[in-house]
Amino acid sequence: MERLTPMRAGISPDDEDKINSLAVVLPLAVAGFALAAGSWSLFSVAGAHIRQALALDGVAFGFLLSLPMATGALLAIPAGLAAQAFGARRVMMACLAGLALCMLILTRVESLAGFLVAGAGLGLAGGYYSAGLQFVTGHSPRRHIGLVLGLFGAGITGVGFSYYLVPLILDAFSWPVVPLAYLIVLLLVLALLLMLTAEEDADGDTAPETPFPLILARVSRLRLWQVALWFGVVAGSFLALALWLPDYLASQYQLPVQTGAAFAQWFVIPGALAQVPGGWLADRFGSTRVVSRSLLAGLLALFVLSYPPMTLSIEGVHQTLKVEFLMPLMLEGALIVLLGVALGCAMAGLQRMMVIENREATAFVAGVLLVSACSVGFVLPVIFAAVNQWIGVRSAVFMILFLSLAASLILFARTSRRHERERLLHPGI
Repeated sequence: MERLTPMRAGISPDDEDKINSLAVVLPLAVAGFALAAGSWSLFSVAGAHIRQALALDGVAFGFLLSLPMATGALLAIPAGLAAQAFGARRVMMACLAGLALCMLILTRVESLAGFLVAGAGLGLAGGYYSAGLQFVTGHSPRRHIGLVLGLFGAGITGVGFSYYLVPLILDAFSWPVVPLAYLIVLLLVLALLLMLTAEEDADGDTAPETPFPLILARVSRLRLWQVALWFGVVAGSFLALALWLPDYLASQYQLPVQTGAAFAQWFVIPGALAQVPGGWLADRFGSTRVVSRSLLAGLLALFVLSYPPMTLSIEGVHQTLKVEFLMPLMLEGALIVLLGVALGCAMAGLQRMMVIENREATAFVAGVLLVSACSVGFVLPVIFAAVNQWIGVRSAVFMILFLSLAASLILFARTSRRHERERLLHPGI
């Protein structure tokens, strides 16, 4: 008698096909994003060499660090729309090829103008994100979309790997070897993407092109811009702090820059990986609950990190007592881990919220998210540098982040409550 194989409980044949397809496309998309993110942060990791070679002051160096964020913001929406018009796979491969060209330029340049040109090109990592988000969500079952988005977003761990590998290369070789190493790996991932995926892998279940009236309808919705603003503050803070931490830790604790970069991994890698459980929790309990709890945890960490080193003078009976306060490095590291995890979970929840509410225009809203994140990520390092130069308190960067995240949490809680009430009263919206 023929034995029938039962369908796995709760999984439709269409969802099972999508999961099987994800097993191929998701690892390649994540690997490419990790490499793109590592390229994005290259100036931060090799900042000491570049700053010394070009004799840059703090503000100029902050601008150079932020330049890839600015061009990433400019490219995000065009890259997302191009992904829907011409295929996400093609746009992803074009972005990787452009990044490889930037690395080739960096092996040759020695002037500030050359570094600015290459730095602008590193913003192609933002275009890869917009296209890659469509690439993976087109194959994702709705009930697992938070987890899939978290796995893709975890590719930001490429920044952490750069913090570890680039100093090793600089110690063993000269500066041109660093972009050369990136160039080789970029070409390798590009070749794998070309050989192991096909054009139909980019199609998924989405339309090849988003109709312009639909885009206009989305743009006119206040809700889209609200979620984009919150995501921009959270993700932009993460990106800006990832760029700033190596120099901050090295200066605050008189460490070698390489050691500061190594300690910065305590923030980047846990924060990036936290997007996976953050997305899973958002699938299970809802994005609103995950985002609000995560932001509260982040504010707790920022409140303590904001305190600068200080000396208290206490007038005693016989003498003046001086008490010096400097947060131990291990406690600072633990709080930085907590902050990174909190921001990572909040990013995953907000990303899922945006895609779920705008599934038919995924590439466009991915571009909007990245524009918001890159804009904040561009502005914050410049503000950090200016505040450090004018006020002279390094921990002021955490004070700035505390104020911005606190304002975002208040607005998020109030607006989300109103949105949930409207959805209950009008289920169709």
